[in-house]
Amino acid sequence: MAYATTNPYTGETLETFPNATDQEVQAALTEAYDVFKTWRHTSFAERAKVMTAAGRILRRDIDKYARLATLEMGKTFAEAKAETILSAEIFEYYATHAERLLAPEKLPVADPKEGDAILIHQPQGIVFAIEPWNFPYYQIARIIAPQLSAGNTVLLKHASNVPQCAAAFDSLMAEAGLPKGGFRNLYAARHHTEMILSDPRVCGVALTGSEGAGTIIAGVAAKALKKSTMELGGSDAFIVLDDADLEKTVKWAVFGRHWNAGQVCVSAKRLIVADAIYDKFVELYKKGVAELKAGDPMDPSTTLAPLSSQKAADDLMAQVEEAKKHGAVVETIGAPVPNKGAFFRPMLMTNLHKDNEARHWEFFGPVTQLYRAKDDADAIRIANDSPYGLGGAVFTRDTQRGVKVAEQIYTGMVYVNHPTMVKADLPFGGVARSGYGRELIGLGIKEFVNHKLIDVVDIDAPF
Repeated sequence: MAYATTNPYTGETLETFPNATDQEVQAALTEAYDVFKTWRHTSFAERAKVMTAAGRILRRDIDKYARLATLEMGKTFAEAKAETILSAEIFEYYATHAERLLAPEKLPVADPKEGDAILIHQPQGIVFAIEPWNFPYYQIARIIAPQLSAGNTVLLKHASNVPQCAAAFDSLMAEAGLPKGGFRNLYAARHHTEMILSDPRVCGVALTGSEGAGTIIAGVAAKALKKSTMELGGSDAFIVLDDADLEKTVKWAVFGRHWNAGQVCVSAKRLIVADAIYDKFVELYKKGVAELKAGDPMDPSTTLAPLSSQKAADDLMAQVEEAKKHGAVVETIGAPVPNKGAFFRPMLMTNLHKDNEARHWEFFGPVTQLYRAKDDADAIRIANDSPYGLGGAVFTRDTQRGVKVAEQIYTGMVYVNHPTMVKADLPFGGVARSGYGRELIGLGIKEFVNHKLIDVVDIDAPF
C-alpha cells in the first residue's frame, strides 16, 4: 500500500510516505499500552482538558486543516472547513459529557438480599481505528474523542490517500497535551492489521469503510476474539411523499446526493418519489443538478468537487456501464465538468426493476438512482429492498405520517424532512450490510469499555 498525497484536482502526486516497519508497529503498541496504564487512571477532568484543547486548536487553525483536506481528497474548501468544525464539536462534546456518560449505575434488584449492585465502565486498552478518506478528520475525531475520553488509547491506520491529514492529528493531539503515544498514526501495511489485532494489549477495532473491507477486518478481529464495530456502506433511501413541499424537498435532494461529490455513506443515493408528484419532482431535480458548478475546490463558487482520485472516477463509470448491462437507463443530467481533475458528471439512473441487480449496489459518487412509488407502502417496500441499512429520509408536510413511514424503514437512522446528517450529539450507525455498533454520544463511548458488575452482598445472604 502506497501512502501518497495526490491532488484530485490537478492529478499531481505531491508527496509519498513509506509504510511502517514491523519494528515501528511493535514500538507503537508498546508505547500506547504504557500510556494506557497511566491514562486509564487519569481523571475525567484532566482528559477533558485535552479534548477541549483539541477542539480549540481545530477552531484556531481551521484554514490550515481545511486546505489540507481539500488538497488530499478534493472536497470543497467550504465543506472542509465545516468538517473541521464538526470535529472540534465532537471533542468538545466529550469534554463536557464523558464523565456523566460513564458514571457508575446503581442497578435495581428484585430482592435486597441480592446486594447493592452497581455497573461501572472501565477502559480496556488500545483501540485500533481503521478509517476512510472521505471525511479525513471527522472519521478520526468520532473514534478518538470518545475512546480517549473513556481512558483507552488509540492507534490509527488511515486511508492511503490522506496521509498528511492523518499526520495532522498526530500533531493536534500532541499540542493538545495528550501523553506521547496515547494516539498515534501508523502508515501500516496490510499485514500489520492481523499483527495489531492479535496483540493482547489491543481490545478491539473500529472500522469505517467498504463492505468488503469490513468482512476482512471483522474476520481477523473474530479470529483474535476482539470486539469490532463496523460502519460500512450505505444506499440511503430519500422518500418523497405526495404531500411534500416540492421545491424545498428538491433542494435537499440535490444537496443530499451531491455534497462531498456524492462520496458519503449516508448520501441520498436512492430517490423514491410518489407517483402523483414524480414528473414535477424529476423536472426540478434535473434543473437543480444542472446548476451545480464543478471546478477548483478552493474556489468559493464551486459546488461540485472532483472525486477523491481518478481511479475512483474510473471505477464509478465502470460500475455505471455494468448497471446498463443489467437494464439500467442512464441519463447525464449535470452541466459539463472540467477535463482536468477527477471530475464525474452527474447522472440519473432509472429502470432499476426487480431483475436488475444494480438496484442493490452502492454508487459512491454523483449517480442518482430514481424510483417511482405508487403509495406509502410501495415507497417503504422499495426503501427496504436493499442489502444496506444505514440512513434514510422521508419528506412530507405531515410529520406524524413521516414518522410512521420512518418507523418501517430498516436502517439505523431516519430523518424526516432532512437528509441524513452527522452531528456531534447524535448517534451514527446502521444495520444489515451497513455494519454494526454505534459511534458518538453515550453509545459510542461505551463500545470498547468493560461494563463491570460490582455487587456488595451480605455474607449471610442465601445463594
